[in-house]
Amino acid sequence: MTSDDFARPGRPRSLQTHAALDPDQVDAVLALLAEAARADGQQAVSEQGRLQLRGGEREGVSHLLLSVGDELVGYAQLEDTDPVEPPAAELVVHPSHRGNGHGRALGSALLAASGKRLRVWAHGGHSAARHLAQVLGLTLFRELRQMRRPLAGLDLPDPVLPEGVTVRTFAPGQDDAAWLAVNAAAFAHHPEQGSLTQRDLDDRKAEPWFDPEGFFLAERDGRLVGFHWTKVHGAEGLGEVYVLGVSPDAQGGGLGKSLTTIGLRHLAGRGLPTAMLYVDADNKAAVSVYERLGFVTYETDLMYRTET
Repeated sequence: MTSDDFARPGRPRSLQTHAALDPDQVDAVLALLAEAARADGQQAVSEQGRLQLRGGEREGVSHLLLSVGDELVGYAQLEDTDPVEPPAAELVVHPSHRGNGHGRALGSALLAASGKRLRVWAHGGHSAARHLAQVLGLTLFRELRQMRRPLAGLDLPDPVLPEGVTVRTFAPGQDDAAWLAVNAAAFAHHPEQGSLTQRDLDDRKAEPWFDPEGFFLAERDGRLVGFHWTKVHGAEGLGEVYVLGVSPDAQGGGLGKSLTTIGLRHLAGRGLPTAMLYVDADNKAAVSVYERLGFVTYETDLMYRTET
């Protein structure tokens, strides 16, 4: 843990960096995130980032807590696990403490901690986040779209699986290693998804939303070649195409589209009114497939980075 004090009139502002958070700190960060989500209409920290709050120290992950007096007013998470790309960060300031330079203080601390090699997510791409990126000298690097479509009256053609391919549901414990291997191969180009570990999978299996009956595996000759993991956001009435992947040697045969249809039918059968998914804007092929399936862009997350 390190601590830096900022000279300010009134209550002092302090910034502490931790390799792991204790339960009280986790609760304080989650409360801050909840307040920010209510004000902004979306989470400022991704699911992966929220999972990494708990469970003790994780290699390459650090937590920055910014306080005014004894009150937590800002949080940032820095993850330095990619062997090639700069460290990635997310940050948030409590809605009632914005406009006081706290975001810039967190951003400057992240730049210092990363050696001025940094990527930062701005979920929703709000104007304040764009302004902060400019102040910190960051440029737009990546655009992640959230797309949605209604599930009521879902009318999709029957899925046609490639020859020799069958589909079943995930068996926790039994299928973990095979799924991690195919996920890594399918998302070798994707720094977040492709690097998931057994611990990351276990974190998700422990979440209340996890349901193996909505986790579909495609096999050929007993070997896993693709998958569609769905997720239900009960409070929001959303079903998510959570992760959809096809092994590189099985791509191009329509398996991805068939798995998408199978998952969407499952979500519709749960009575959910809307489906959602995330896709990189520059993945033109995937965007085109999802548009043909009736998805339209709902909102956009932006990633900024230092010049390289």
